[in-house]
Amino acid sequence: MATATEAAPGSFVADPVLTKAIIDGVNSCLSMCDTEARCVGVSTIPTSDPGMITGMIGVHGTASGFITVNLAEEVAMSAVGGLLQDRFEKLTPQVIDGVGEMTNLISGGIKMGLSGSDWAFSHVTVPSVIIGQQYQIAYASGLRFLSVSFEQKNDEALLLDDRLIKVAISLIRV
Repeated sequence: MATATEAAPGSFVADPVLTKAIIDGVNSCLSMCDTEARCVGVSTIPTSDPGMITGMIGVHGTASGFITVNLAEEVAMSAVGGLLQDRFEKLTPQVIDGVGEMTNLISGGIKMGLSGSDWAFSHVTVPSVIIGQQYQIAYASGLRFLSVSFEQKNDEALLLDDRLIKVAISLIRV
């Protein structure tokens, strides 16, 4: 029988190196966006993304895969507004480009956090931004998946869903 510090055979626990890299990458990016968020959940099982805007970037190196950054519309407008020192009341091309840049920043932070580990990657693709919900991502067999959810500090957003950021990474060692 597995103890509290061990995983049962065949089960997956959140890799602490991946978890720390994601948390540090998000915190670094959000500080540049003049906002902050706290980690509210970690999952090794893919779930649907609750936010309206998702940045996606491919990574390649010792490990290959992709990183997604899913944001509520309110979080995207607020964070990009902080990054650009502007205020946005609705989704604009600037906000969408800003989400792509946030995806770059978070991925760069994760890349730095994984440097020298078994999950290191050296190359990233140009980010893509998906607008909308109800999409699905098919994950190849054998990928290691980790998702970390954050709640943005925003007193103006009444609903939890309007404060959520979810960063996921799916990697396979090559």
